[in-house]
Amino acid sequence: MSQLPHSAGSSESPSKTELLDAPLHTIGFKVDKLSPEKVSGHLLITTECCQPFNKLHGGVSALIAEALASMGAYVASGYKRIAGIHLSIHHLKSAQAGDYIYAEATPATRSKSVQVWDVRIWKLDPSTSEKQEMISSGRLTAVSNLPTPESAKGVAQIYQKYSKL
Repeated sequence: MSQLPHSAGSSESPSKTELLDAPLHTIGFKVDKLSPEKVSGHLLITTECCQPFNKLHGGVSALIAEALASMGAYVASGYKRIAGIHLSIHHLKSAQAGDYIYAEATPATRSKSVQVWDVRIWKLDPSTSEKQEMISSGRLTAVSNLPTPESAKGVAQIYQKYSKL
């Protein structure tokens, strides 16, 4: 299910996830929805996402949580730069190579200067795509409305293309 990363010499255009968050794209994650109210996506767990015991690496869950919450906070801030200042994650159950997972980030609170986002990750039933059991829950706190550096001015256009306000 994972694709090869887009290369400079390729005529294939980059995927939505690759444009929005390169590390998520690298592990094969696909962003499904991007809005100020919810960011969601899915992943087929590969061995590259697992620790030596063939279980989903906790750092991958943390990467997903931070990325989805940060994307949501960025869109919710009106495309103003944000910075995560605290991430906590709880690993509740395991998932392994071959499992499908679904992740969802929703805002707990949003203000002009601070946002808090809750993230949940579930295993999916492969035959129905229904959520089975929650495997991780996390929370990201981010400061918002930071100045955007010149080198990142084009980021808002990419997010505006894929987000639903």
